[in-house]
Amino acid sequence: MSKEHLKNFIGFGIAGNFAHHLDQAGEAIDFINVKTDEENAPKGIFPFYLPKSSSFLGTYPLSSQTIIAPKGIDGNLQLEPEMALIGEIIYDDKMAVSDLKFNFFTAYNDCSIRKEGAKKISEKKNWGENTKGISNQIIQLDKFEKGSKLDTYHIASFLKRDGVVHQYGEDSPVITYNYFYDKLKSWIINKLNTQQNEGPLEDLSLHIKNSSYPNGFVISVGATSYTSFGETTFLQSGDEVFVYVYDANFYTPSDIFYLAKNSITDIPNSSTLHQTII
Repeated sequence: MSKEHLKNFIGFGIAGNFAHHLDQAGEAIDFINVKTDEENAPKGIFPFYLPKSSSFLGTYPLSSQTIIAPKGIDGNLQLEPEMALIGEIIYDDKMAVSDLKFNFFTAYNDCSIRKEGAKKISEKKNWGENTKGISNQIIQLDKFEKGSKLDTYHIASFLKRDGVVHQYGEDSPVITYNYFYDKLKSWIINKLNTQQNEGPLEDLSLHIKNSSYPNGFVISVGATSYTSFGETTFLQSGDEVFVYVYDANFYTPSDIFYLAKNSITDIPNSSTLHQTII
């Protein structure tokens, strides 16, 4: 999978798929009127990149090396450590989404502006080139169901400032996402076809139509909970951030912390993202 292909893929993210994240990010109030089928269900899906769009969402934001901080609002930029899935969209004869094929996974940074007064989630997600993070290490999936290689993967994240490395997000097994595997897939398909332009959410089927029904997608599955440090520490110019999506069969959390402290990112059985804030 070449990252150049991703410029033709539509980009989505899932809000509220890890316990406590929205509360810690100060965004739970944005979804106070959003109804969900279950208490722990994700709140919705937001676009972060729409190929062919003339809006701000038409700018390709993904980078493997840098995050360019927004000008004028330094102090409320936050790392969102996640796993992203990459795959194919299947349409029926009426051009509704009928199936999704999940082919790859990767470490991801859904870097976000904590911006009061934003009417849509997407307004916090894409402010130009180099404003999102995706690893160069894109791993092929065997299958997206229980028993796959993902069963033993974790997400860990760190911030390096003034030479000191801090744990930013809680080390989290990917199977502890609120929705995952078949339940997540069914939920995504439903939302792509039915989500409306209400509150902080947007009409996704209209975005897909206006993007000429792309065949490929990148979807970030949701950010982990923060440590107390991550919850209260915003990103500054010169910071370095690390996101490891790693196989716990081969590494312990202390191993990953050691690797981050030594800026070691090219390791087997891991998709790792290392970005500098500029």
